[in-house]
Amino acid sequence: MNRRGSFFSSIPPVTLHLLIINCLMWFATIVLDRIGIDLFKFLGLHFWQASDFNPAQLFTYMFMHDNSGITHLFFNMFSLWMFGVTLERVLGAKRYLFYYVTCGIGAAFVQEITWQFTWHSTLVQALAAGNNLTVDQVLAAMKAGQVAPELVDSFMNSMVTVGASGAVFGILLAFGMLFPNMPMYIIPFPFPIKAKWMVIGYGAIELFFGIHHVMNGVAHFAHLGGMIAGFFVILYWKYKGTVGGNGYY
Repeated sequence: MNRRGSFFSSIPPVTLHLLIINCLMWFATIVLDRIGIDLFKFLGLHFWQASDFNPAQLFTYMFMHDNSGITHLFFNMFSLWMFGVTLERVLGAKRYLFYYVTCGIGAAFVQEITWQFTWHSTLVQALAAGNNLTVDQVLAAMKAGQVAPELVDSFMNSMVTVGASGAVFGILLAFGMLFPNMPMYIIPFPFPIKAKWMVIGYGAIELFFGIHHVMNGVAHFAHLGGMIAGFFVILYWKYKGTVGGNGYY
């Protein structure tokens, strides 16, 4: 018990509470799903044109995770613990919490923009594949008003994103900017990689995956959105001299 207490007491308060909240929400989705309550419908991020969307989801979605397994939650929370502990101590609790939430909301906005530009083509392709039609035939049917509005709304409501990944990618970005030359060991590489190259590599991979539709179930552009939001926040703080004054850069 002393060892356990020492471990939890070593985690700064904001990071610790974020870990607890995310784990509790994951557990709640499993329990409530068994009695017919779908938290993803209310708290997951929906496309802004969908009937199930509400603005609060821009915030709440980042505390939700896939409840079909523990992998999604585990890797996000492991990264949050691994990098968030140091970042919170450097930035301070209030600034760190502001940064985390800003990155999560920034990721949500980028995901909404991505959906805005891709939902129509995705719907057309889905209708064509599901009805043995060509894309041109589906487009003609939609133009003629032969596609039921309920079908379109149902499709929009099926577009849901959950997870702390956008905020976590923002934390990775901040870590790379504050400790650019810190050596990091990343599987499967048997040699250390500087934090700045790790961040650039992650960003490049997410951009490549997003453009080429690799792992379509993952919100790659939301991850980039979290990094972009974090970059501008850190850049502003650096300009104001509120971070970076102690040799972190």
